[in-house]
Amino acid sequence: MPGNPGKTANLKHRGARNQMYVLAIETSCDETAVALLGVAGSFAAPSTAAGSPDWPSPQLLAHEVYTQADLHEIYGGVVPELASRDHVRRLAPMVRRVLAAGGLTGPELGGVVYTAGPGLVGALLVGASVARSLAFGWNVPALGVHHLEGHL
Repeated sequence: MPGNPGKTANLKHRGARNQMYVLAIETSCDETAVALLGVAGSFAAPSTAAGSPDWPSPQLLAHEVYTQADLHEIYGGVVPELASRDHVRRLAPMVRRVLAAGGLTGPELGGVVYTAGPGLVGALLVGASVARSLAFGWNVPALGVHHLEGHL
């Protein structure tokens, strides 16, 4: 079932031919980030002589980042419980604003991706729970991404 948290699903093509839109959620520590990406082109992994596929580059359609630096400053470092609670407060409004800025709705997405680790356990659970819930409600796949791979 799409959006099933126990299943690693392939992201879906929606809308225009060979066009996919993905909502990305990042909550690994003390910043909350939401981005809407569009990817055009072929998604089959072509075989190359070097052995690495030539994937299409994503286009950033909309994004928002909130930093919790001021919240944690008085403690001299990140307080995991405070970070998790702040992610809970900020994620839903950020998702709404990013989708609106990109001119899309949840069901038009090809999937929702989220940071699956490494990071603060509570913060990661907030992002994963929100992403999986949205994906389930929109009937699109949810996919956890390793934090370091997300930077590539």
